[in-house]
Amino acid sequence: QRAGTLDPRTPAAPPALQEKTLVVAKPDALQRRLLGDIIQRFERRGFKLVAMKLLQADRRLVDQHYEQLRLKPFYPSLVAYMTSGPVVAMVWEGYNVVRCARAMVGDSSAVGTIRGDLSVHITRNVVHASDSVEMAQREIGFWFQRDELVAWDSRDRDNIYGL
Repeated sequence: QRAGTLDPRTPAAPPALQEKTLVVAKPDALQRRLLGDIIQRFERRGFKLVAMKLLQADRRLVDQHYEQLRLKPFYPSLVAYMTSGPVVAMVWEGYNVVRCARAMVGDSSAVGTIRGDLSVHITRNVVHASDSVEMAQREIGFWFQRDELVAWDSRDRDNIYGL
């Protein structure tokens, strides 16, 4: 069986379990070697990784991704930060993953969240997560080609979701 194909004996996940979100580990997360901790939190929550890549984001990609922030006074420093080193873009899949990822990422002052536990300053907040299902679809399209998302069956789905 080729990677990325589903086993025909296993029923596909219900649509509710196929919701996807974009999570980007920012340059400070990589510089501080926090990527493993970030990934581990999503895996422990039961979400399925369907795409991941290490890349150096260029100005064009950052401009696309943060288009709604272009007129903010902090935008030039945001672009400089996001292009200052490699990032890891990931697509996670699962039930209510967009809302849950946002809660997991949290605020820099919220203990128990990724930002609250790992970031040291609001301008170096370690990670990005899409804020809505619609935005997730849009952002995933900026960072990944359609064929880079791998459809695979998680054998622990029944244990996680009770299906």
